[in-house]
Amino acid sequence: MIKLGVNTVLFKEFDFATAVKHIALSGYDGVEVSAIKGMCEHLVLDEWEKQAAEFRQIASDHGVQFLSMEVASLDEARLTRAFEAGAEIGIPVINVGPGGKSDIEEDLQASIEKLARLSEKAESYGVTLCVKAHVGNAIYNTPTTLRAMREIASPAFGIDMDPSHIYRGNENPEEALPQVLSRVKHIHIRDCKGRTSGPGPIANQACGRGDIDLAAYCKAMVDGGYEGPVCLEVIGAKGHSLAEVSIVAAESYGYLNACLKGLGAR
Repeated sequence: MIKLGVNTVLFKEFDFATAVKHIALSGYDGVEVSAIKGMCEHLVLDEWEKQAAEFRQIASDHGVQFLSMEVASLDEARLTRAFEAGAEIGIPVINVGPGGKSDIEEDLQASIEKLARLSEKAESYGVTLCVKAHVGNAIYNTPTTLRAMREIASPAFGIDMDPSHIYRGNENPEEALPQVLSRVKHIHIRDCKGRTSGPGPIANQACGRGDIDLAAYCKAMVDGGYEGPVCLEVIGAKGHSLAEVSIVAAESYGYLNACLKGLGAR
């Protein structure tokens, strides 16, 4: 069964316990813990040991699982702390961006080399490091993703396939996913209107409100045998009420759960 979760970055203005409570109330199976420095650091990696027991208790109290953690940064010292925290708390997947700039060969090679080295370190901690194609970064589309897949051998390396970045990069995600699915170990998901550089207001990121054919994307997931986590990642939630962010979470759950149920994946 495909498990659905929410990245707690959607609840960036609220504490972790409030985020988990409302994610659980929306119907989700689990959470992706935001540890993004400068944006939303629910898990403070510099002192994660102080939070570990509390985080496990909060998840247990609300009946949700830890599906992943988003760090974003490729800083090795920071990721080492994330690997330690993931191993201790029970967070199996650590998500990052590729860094660098699009269409610069040196940046792409540097990103791949760093991801290869960090994946080997992740493997030693028993966690998986996933990277997603990101608009404007060195890995930003299907060809650059495929190159990373070819050049990184570690079994602890995976692709985090975010349809909004692929769509905004002028590809159709439902067509791109089968090409990379063999190494996809995590999926960030959200909708968007138009092929713009940013994802837009949080309401338009709710699954089913935008222009991405997420129903076809879900079908590609299931047809390809994907069984990993699918986590809603909605950014730009500053200044929104708890009701507003919870509505985005709940509406997206209804859409995704209906799609996947109809496909026999939930």
